[in-house]
Amino acid sequence: QVQLVESGGGLEQAGGSLRLSCAASGGTFSSYAMGWVRQRPGKEREFVAAVRSSGNTYYTDSVKGRFTISRDNAKNTVYLQMNSLKPEDTAVYYCAASRSSFAVREYDYDYWGQGTQVAVSS
Repeated sequence: QVQLVESGGGLEQAGGSLRLSCAASGGTFSSYAMGWVRQRPGKEREFVAAVRSSGNTYYTDSVKGRFTISRDNAKNTVYLQMNSLKPEDTAVYYCAASRSSFAVREYDYDYWGQGTQVAVSS
């Protein structure tokens, strides 16, 4: 069983930056595809970004060029660097792990963190 704990959320102004971190335990971190999924107010969960065990990355179109996902297998941690934040990025951000090597949809994920709130003011 994999446990995931997110940190780094908060309130930021539009145009600012935040970095989310997710610490994993209880599994073989390097073998999992890791991702970030968000749930905006009143919306369904949506895929944001993923990084495969190989290091290949994938992004939803709305965050390309602004967000960067990365992983540190030595620290069992995945990050989401969010730059040029927009009010529409306001959401609860969930870290997730997938036993599949390719996970670019929210329902591809097997393990979930508790979520961290990101609020972007205009």
